[in-house]
Amino acid sequence: MRSAKCEVRSVHGRSKTNRPLIAISHFALRTSHFFACLLLLGCGPSGRTPLVIYSPHGRDLLTLLQHRFEQLHPDVQVQWLDMGSQEVYDRVSSERANPQGDVWFGGPGTILARAAEDSLLQAFRPTWADAIPAGERAPGDLYFSAYRTPVVLIYPEQALQPAQAPHDWDDLLAPQWKGKVVIRDPIASGTMRAVWGMIIERGLAATGDTAAGFAWLRRLDAQTREYVINETILEQKLIRREGLVSIWDLPDILLNRRDGMQMGYTFPTSGTPVIQDAIAVIRGARHPELARTFVEWVGSMEAQLLATRQAFRLPARTDIPADSLPSWAQEVNRRMTAAPMDWAQLAKHQAEWMRYWDEHVRAHGGEAR
Repeated sequence: MRSAKCEVRSVHGRSKTNRPLIAISHFALRTSHFFACLLLLGCGPSGRTPLVIYSPHGRDLLTLLQHRFEQLHPDVQVQWLDMGSQEVYDRVSSERANPQGDVWFGGPGTILARAAEDSLLQAFRPTWADAIPAGERAPGDLYFSAYRTPVVLIYPEQALQPAQAPHDWDDLLAPQWKGKVVIRDPIASGTMRAVWGMIIERGLAATGDTAAGFAWLRRLDAQTREYVINETILEQKLIRREGLVSIWDLPDILLNRRDGMQMGYTFPTSGTPVIQDAIAVIRGARHPELARTFVEWVGSMEAQLLATRQAFRLPARTDIPADSLPSWAQEVNRRMTAAPMDWAQLAKHQAEWMRYWDEHVRAHGGEAR
């Protein structure tokens, strides 16, 4: 994700050598940040209705859609808070009794599935629902995919040539990357949780046990220099060559390249998770009709093409003509191999898998097994 106009970031990130980094009251900090952000954002003309959006999508996409939506609805003031998708879940859950947000915009369907089970989402079926594959729609119309977000292997181009970079997941375990891998902390990142889920499911499919996937992640942990608390720090560490390889989502990398950051990427040859990046109305939203209007618009042809042409988002809709997509999107669809994923299984077991990883794998890669 990109730096945001008003960000809320987790403070419980951990490194391998210092866990936890900061120990403070998470809820108190987040609450104070939330109201501070609302004060900063509540500066528009009086009389405009606020629409509060929680999203991991970052400044570029959120600002783009905010400006267009406000052009279409001059009586609305869009107020967005940028945070990791796991942090969105935590916030919506903590605000259950008094919801502050209207729309949850972005994050893997696995996390929104947990929110749906916890009765945190409000059913709404937009007119474009049938254009979304059945596997990317929640039962009861509680959420729908808006975009498809591939994950790629990334590296600083000033340090590595494309031929030197990792080209598949197992390449990350090669001796030359010992201590040179930097990872976005999976505890707060829906993107990384999806990658970890793919690794565990891959081992489960091959052996019938999750142990194989955790053993692979333990080997990756032994290669890892640091787990960082957000993607901005991740990118900075790669550019400064404090790490040479990592994993992140394609839209952010393409935005960075557009803005001059020399970040290279490769599609894993054995397959990459393609995240079902979803959208939903928050249950108990203060402006439910306006929230539904925004969800309807995000999935419209206009908004889908706006996002793909200017913010590097792959539309989830299957009825958009291929020749309407920009060349980068057509190239990705040709080059990318989607990894097989059992998203329902991942939604069911992700919390326990991540808990086990945090307690028994993180910072344990060098231990004999």
